[in-house]
Amino acid sequence: MKLRIATQEDLPIVVAIYNSTIPSRMVTADIEPVTVEEKINWFLSHSETRPLYIIENEATEAIGWISFESFYGRPAYDKTAEVSIYLHEKYRGKGMGSAVLKMALERAPMLGIRSLLAFIFAHNEPSIKLFQKYGFTAWGHFPKVAEMDGQLYDLKIMGREIPEGR
Repeated sequence: MKLRIATQEDLPIVVAIYNSTIPSRMVTADIEPVTVEEKINWFLSHSETRPLYIIENEATEAIGWISFESFYGRPAYDKTAEVSIYLHEKYRGKGMGSAVLKMALERAPMLGIRSLLAFIFAHNEPSIKLFQKYGFTAWGHFPKVAEMDGQLYDLKIMGREIPEGR
């Protein structure tokens, strides 16, 4: 498994993987599939220090992606980023998330990140356990901020400090 910087040609697979998570109501607050066109500005917002990586298997097939995004958009938060990890459904629940999160943590210092955040629905216990395994703790809890299918959901912000030089 390896990471490479995403190109605009990767956007259809990025969107397809993202859309595959919507029906579960566990991963994203989008409630309807998004289009490639709707995600172009999001794609273009990524940079050298806040990249979008494609996760490839040994056959160089795209099996997921990692996004690092700026937090809150003000200069005082420049060393803080949000990480998002999405895997193709065939690769979920097989330890790939753990390997990918480890790779993300290894890259964070090179991207100038000191604090890494993950926004996770409170009912998404597998993701919470994964991030806890890598030293993330609860930094925030927002009760009933999301509504999907008439049901209210809490959002947790998990965070972790990244040691410099690692």
